Amino acid sequence: MKPRKIPMRKDLLSGEMHPKKEMIRVVKTKEDVLAIDPTGKQAGRGAYVALDPEGVKNAAKKHVLEAAFGIKVDPQFYEELFAYVDHQKARRELFGDKA
Repeated sequence: MKPRKIPMRKDLLSGEMHPKKEMIRVVKTKEDVLAIDPTGKQAGRGAYVALDPEGVKNAAKKHVLEAAFGIKVDPQFYEELFAYVDHQKARRELFGDKA
């Protein structure tokens, strides 16, 4: 049996490739609203962020999401993204890939 191909995505913050399951999708809707997309299926333009809380902090300083999506991003969204990434990283460390 042929091994299954693992879909890879590029991390918006670091530029490194990671398996899609190990990343968080951030989506910009038609109404220019940014949201965290836990399902990975929400309609809109998406970008992927690795489970690296320090990378999210650096992204806030460098305004990476503004450059990627071409809209003004509320600093509170970066805090929300940091909390979500930190939580997901902790879950993955505790429960492994099943989380």
